[in-house]
Amino acid sequence: MKRLIVAAGGGGDAVAAAMLHAALYGDDDEPALILTYSWDRLIVDPVPGPRSPADFIGLRQLTPHVWAVPGNATLKPPHASTLPRLAAELPHTFALIDPYAGAKGITRQLNELISHFTPETIDLLDVGGDILAHGDEPTLRSPLADALTLAACARTEAPVRLLVAGPGLDGELPADILRPRLGSLITAFTPQHAQAIIPVLNWHPSEATALLAATALGAQGLCEVRDAGLTVPLTAEGPTVHQVDLAAAFSVNHLAQAATDTTTLDEAEGRCRTVCGSSEIDYERAKAQRRCQQQTNPALPHDLLTQIKGFEQAAATRGITYTTVRRLAEALELPNEALQHLTHLNAARTGHLPASVWKLHHR
Repeated sequence: MKRLIVAAGGGGDAVAAAMLHAALYGDDDEPALILTYSWDRLIVDPVPGPRSPADFIGLRQLTPHVWAVPGNATLKPPHASTLPRLAAELPHTFALIDPYAGAKGITRQLNELISHFTPETIDLLDVGGDILAHGDEPTLRSPLADALTLAACARTEAPVRLLVAGPGLDGELPADILRPRLGSLITAFTPQHAQAIIPVLNWHPSEATALLAATALGAQGLCEVRDAGLTVPLTAEGPTVHQVDLAAAFSVNHLAQAATDTTTLDEAEGRCRTVCGSSEIDYERAKAQRRCQQQTNPALPHDLLTQIKGFEQAAATRGITYTTVRRLAEALELPNEALQHLTHLNAARTGHLPASVWKLHHR
């Protein structure tokens, strides 16, 4: 395989990697090898934290420590993952990042792939730009996954190019903070690039990558995301891709530096708590416990459309023009089963945008 793309945070970064491959290398290039976490939000996977190879059935071994996720792979209950369906619908090979051996384990995985496939290019892709965090930013929510991949790529046996797409679209670091940290603009996604992955984004719950595609398709306004209702401006800057000096990013990312010598995920989590004050997996654990205690009724509320209208009216007073299906489901405290229902409902009303991006109908 000529191209190795590391999806820095997993989830939507893996989908964005397919867009990146088309934008940089063209549709005629052979499919890429995309190395990614299986780390979905609780609204998809009810078990906090990333999935390990042991959580899957039917993986295909590529190297001693790297396993590909084919389209027919399944998860051992109660785990869930979007990766098998991604592998079934996209032409690329998706391989699993295993963070349970810490940053050193991910470095070993990378070196095995580089030795085995000798790729012509290695790209580390992050949508949103939180990989450029220093670790003390108050808006930072999920630094651990990106810090581990950054630490691993900084120690590989081959040069890795760090790319940031959609500055600020993940709702973590505002674009104003990110701009001085970005390098040169290397490309911008076009409507053609976005339309190619719309079928995936019509079921995949990623927020940042859905907004990346939406801005490539011309969406502009103010979007509300995540359970916390963070606001993300959608501008012409959204579909841009910037190259950043990887060594420089590593030198100011305190968590990546602290996690470099870790050999377990627990150890990396401990470094995250020390550097950043908390761990995103702790947040997931607490949220999962709250959900269990609430014992949400799995049935959809009979007045769902009325609740949606109420949300839209309240959002309008906040100046919001877009939200995401995930944010809508979280705000209305709907069961996980509602995510697919809302996505199908939105697909009939959203027009050319991904069905996971909800354009508000202000009344």
